[in-house]
Amino acid sequence: MVRQAISSSSVDDRPDLAAMLAPLVRHLIAMESPILAAHGVTMWAYSVLTALCERSYRGQNALAEAIGADKTRIIDVLDDLQERGLISRERDPADRRARLLAATPRGRRVRDQVRRAIRKEEEQLLAALPAREREAFLKALPSLSDAVRPRL
Repeated sequence: MVRQAISSSSVDDRPDLAAMLAPLVRHLIAMESPILAAHGVTMWAYSVLTALCERSYRGQNALAEAIGADKTRIIDVLDDLQERGLISRERDPADRRARLLAATPRGRRVRDQVRRAIRKEEEQLLAALPAREREAFLKALPSLSDAVRPRL
């Protein structure tokens, strides 16, 4: 019974997750925006580059689903990245109607530069946490993200 009262009380005493995360997410977006602009990429372009640096995708539909974008929304992003030599869209030898999307070496370099600059800023923010809390936070966050991310 005591355990239930403590558990119930602690849930009632803490703010909702969205109330805690929204200011943090707004801060992170504001922090990333000048970094992305300095490297000539938008948030969506960085999301595309990041996904394509992890693996190639067969078609824009699969890529859009992986990054949580509407497939029509990323067409202009893909066109821009391809024109700039940051991604390739090659015909799939197994299905000539399909395109294989991949990051080019130049695209990987841009993504790596942006990621390094973002991580530098993130390190300053994370320094506000004691080492043990920081480690726990960074360990738990991917699990929460994966829990809400669509499975491919």
